[in-house]
Order: sequence, then C-alpha cells, then structure tokens
Amino acid sequence: MSTVYLLFENSTGYALFEQVEVDEIAMQLEAVQDSVLELGKFGKLVKLKAFVAFASAEEALGNINDISEGILNDTLKNFLEMNLKKPKSVKKCPFKLGVADPKIGSAIQDEMMYACNHTDTVICELLRGVRMHFSNMVKDLTEADMTRAQLGLAHSYSRAKVKFNVHKVDNMIIQAIALVDQLDKDINTFAMRVREWYGWHFPELVKVCNDNIMYARVVQYVKQKNKLTADMLPGLEAITMDEDIAKNIFEAAKTSMGFDISDIDITNIEMFAAKVSSLADYRKRLNEYLNTKMNAVAPNLSALIGEIVGARLISHAGSLTNLAKYPASTVQILGAEKALFRALKTKGNTPKYGLIFHSSFIGRAQQKNKGRISRYLANKCSIASRIDCFSEDATNIFGTKLRDQVEERLKFYDSGDAPRKNIDVMREAIKEAAATAGTSEGEGKKRKADSGSDEPEAKKKKKKKKDKDVEPVKEDGEKKKKKKKDKK
Repeated sequence: MSTVYLLFENSTGYALFEQVEVDEIAMQLEAVQDSVLELGKFGKLVKLKAFVAFASAEEALGNINDISEGILNDTLKNFLEMNLKKPKSVKKCPFKLGVADPKIGSAIQDEMMYACNHTDTVICELLRGVRMHFSNMVKDLTEADMTRAQLGLAHSYSRAKVKFNVHKVDNMIIQAIALVDQLDKDINTFAMRVREWYGWHFPELVKVCNDNIMYARVVQYVKQKNKLTADMLPGLEAITMDEDIAKNIFEAAKTSMGFDISDIDITNIEMFAAKVSSLADYRKRLNEYLNTKMNAVAPNLSALIGEIVGARLISHAGSLTNLAKYPASTVQILGAEKALFRALKTKGNTPKYGLIFHSSFIGRAQQKNKGRISRYLANKCSIASRIDCFSEDATNIFGTKLRDQVEERLKFYDSGDAPRKNIDVMREAIKEAAATAGTSEGEGKKRKADSGSDEPEAKKKKKKKKDKDVEPVKEDGEKKKKKKKDKK
C-alpha cells in the first residue's frame, strides 16, 4: 500500500497531511466515514506533515485565484518541493497526492510528476475530515481566526471576480434597455390618464393634438382653456412645431364643449402633465446613453441590427458572452420561446423569428421571404456578437459589412441579383480593420526600428551570410547528383 498525502488549501495557507499506516480494513470507506466525525479517531488516520501560512491577504487572494484557474504558482510549488521528493515520472511516483480540485491536480501532475488523485472516495472523505478538524490539527490556529480569514478572503475573492472592463459593461446595457421598455409602458399609461383627466375640461384637444407627449406639454402650457389668448400662440407654435396646429387649438378652445374646473384641479393636472413630459425627456436621454453604450460594447451588432434590438438580444441572452455562444438557430427565435414550445407540444409550425422581428430588414421583406431573411439575419447577428465579444479592437467595420450583405440578400430575393460571397466580404472587412488599427502601430514599429540598436541588422547580415554559405553546397550537391545520374 503506497503512501497517501493530502493537499489541503485553506484561507490561512497550504497544509500537507500524511495518511498513517493502518490496516486495510481501517481504510475502508465506512470505517473512514465513521472516524471523520470524531477528532480522536480521525487523528489516528491522518497527521499533519507540513503547513505554510500566507504572509498577507493579498498573497491569499493571489493563491486562491491561481487555484480556481488551475495554475500552479511558485508558493505551492516550493511548498510541495520542500516536503515531497520529485519523481522521474508519474508511473514511478512512490506515493499518491490527494487533491480536492481536479484542475490544480492535473497542473501538479503535469509539472511535478506527482501521481494526483481526486476521484477516490476514501481520499475525498479524508479531505472532508481535514476540512472539519483543520483548526484543531494545526498549532496556534483557532476556529475564530480561521473564520475571520475565510470571511475576508471570500469578500476579496468575490470582489475581484466582479471586476471587469469598464468599457465592456454589458450589464449596464441590460439595465438600460429594461428601463427603456418600462418607461415606454409607463409613459403611454400616464399619457392616456392625462388625456382622460383633461378631456373633461377640453375634449376637442385630443382630435387636434394626436401625440401623447405633445398633448401633455400643451396641457402644461394652456392650463385653463378660458385663459388662452392670442398672445400665447407663439408658445403653442414652439410646443407643437406647427403653426396650423397652434391655430386649431386656439380656435377649438373658443368653442369647446367642456365644463369648467377649479384652480386646484387644474393645478394637479398640470403637475401630472409636467411629470409625463419630464419622463419623456428622460427617456430620450436614456436612449442616447444606451446608443453610446451599445456602440462601445457591441459596435458590430449595433451597426448590423440597431442599438435597441441588439440591446434586447443581449438582455434576453443574459450577457454578450452568452449571446456569442448561442448558435444562429437560437438567436433567430430568441424571445419566442413560448411560441416554440407551444408549437412543439401541439406539433404545429415553429416560429420564424423572435426579437429580431423588430429589425427593419424583416419588415421590408415580402411575406414569403420573411422566414429566409430572418434565418440569414440571425446568422449575421451571431457572427457580429462573436466579433464584439472576443475581439480586442472595438470597430464597427464588420457590422457595416454584414449589414451590406443583408441588404444584398434582400435585393436578391426581390430582383435576383447575385450577392457577394461571404468570404470576399470578410476579407475586405479584415483589410479595412487592419488598415485602421495598424496605421498607428506601424508608425510605432518604424520609430522603434529607427531608434533601436544595430543588433537586428547584424543578425540579418549573419543570416544572409549563412544562406550564401548554404546555397553553393546545395548547388554542388545537385550537380553531383546529376553527374551520378549521367554516369548511370
């Protein structure tokens, strides 16, 4: 029975435990499970071999980040080398090293040739016992100290995981598009309430002024219809942006059939109309903010399908990364899940489109071509989202080219003109992106080359000399081969 060591990672440091030599009966799974519950019995199975504490909270955070990513850092490597002999190969390793995380186990096995095991149930139970009695098995370590260290490390680790690139914050887009949709519903509801409320006083205004926001601003400006005078016409023209509408409102106020209301009633109506108008103004500012964020986070998707539809796709997928991982068939019906499952349940026709239905391309396509153009558009959306998610340079060149392809496909369905091939369009986009991104880089490289040392030139000269030395040998060899062939 080979020796078994247990590697235990804790918030306070790394610990290495050694399995005590006992009978095979004592190392059966049921016996180990019973002994884990009591420290006295468990101490007879496992003993502490070595322990190294972290010097600071920053070191603990760095180590836990490396372990979560499966990276063998210098601290853990030096700790294992000091306490375990490094074998020549994994097969010749005289011991087993039990680990809890398979990622760090494979990293240790590849680099240090230790035979790591994380699947054995007995090793898992032993590690569970170590985790339970760790504070009692290490000297000068109390349960309160370990709890405090775990809490602090958990907070710092979670905070580090939440950190991201501020220029690619898709979560802000998700919140913004949700607020835009909610504001649209609320503004519509509130505007209808203003119409109904003020309609008792001035019912003819609804026919003259159709726009909800304009109606609320007119109510806020006119207030009582009896006090509307000719001097107020310029203000009405500024609100309605039309001289005829302003005159029609003025004439309708003279012959209105509505009843008079008190000052306190008109004050409340005016306050509510002002709230609706301010919400509309905020909705415009929020839309501009959303457009800016979409052009920064997903410029290609925005150029292809628009900022609002692209933001809805990202919001429905959960993140830009999730959207990039979706296949084109999923992107096509994203937002029509209820219709899809209903069709599968009733064995009917599956939906042709989901959120991408709001794109202008599908609206412009003929009824018979809506399914085909939605499938093609979903394919391009999938490509654009992957470029936005995984590319380092933020550019909308690819999205513009993909949009041109969709336009060409629409013309193909209508007139039959053959569109360009995808590979040709992508090559053009790559050239343009490289030209825009590589101009400054090329100038920087030239400056470095001019201001740098002569070592690269010397290396080039050496290579040329070597090439000159090699070429005649090849030619002689070829001539010799030819001569031999001639002799034969």
